[in-house]
Amino acid sequence: MSEELIELVFSETEEKMEKSVSRTRQEFSSIRTGRPSPALVERIQVDYFGSDVPLQQLASFSVPEAQLLVISPFDKGAIEAIERAIVLADLGISPANDGSILRLNFPPLTEERRKQLVKVVKTLAEEGRISIRGIRRTARQELDNFEKEGDVSSDQAKRALDRIDAFTRNFENQINTALEQKETELLEV
Repeated sequence: MSEELIELVFSETEEKMEKSVSRTRQEFSSIRTGRPSPALVERIQVDYFGSDVPLQQLASFSVPEAQLLVISPFDKGAIEAIERAIVLADLGISPANDGSILRLNFPPLTEERRKQLVKVVKTLAEEGRISIRGIRRTARQELDNFEKEGDVSSDQAKRALDRIDAFTRNFENQINTALEQKETELLEV
């Protein structure tokens, strides 16, 4: 019984930490580098007939040129709502609306803007690490409670805590690796 409880805590902890790393990587992909990517805008929430809908459900995206992202709404009546959502998302880019599609022209990044984006990415990475530590804290509390209730021995709890700490280091390292890759990508001219 006690081993099953510990394994349950491990599986929950690992799953939550994987989701945290995945979410952090997804947030990294929304930070633009030299070439525009649909990931920059696809998660923007659009007020479409009174409900918030992700832009990826309302339009298709293409990158016909190195500095241009084209958004083609499935419903031409949603174009103003999409345009408004992009402006409110504060991407630093004004969409050009021709009535049927939106064009986002991304200017080349300046060195100063690249450094600002690196700071943003570092903040996102720290938020990811904080999330992982919060998950670790929850798992440790569960294990402590099992030990206090007599469900697991102190030796089992100690080994389990060490394993949780190893999980934490592993997932923090994954975030650090993703951060280094994104920094390199952003500072590359």
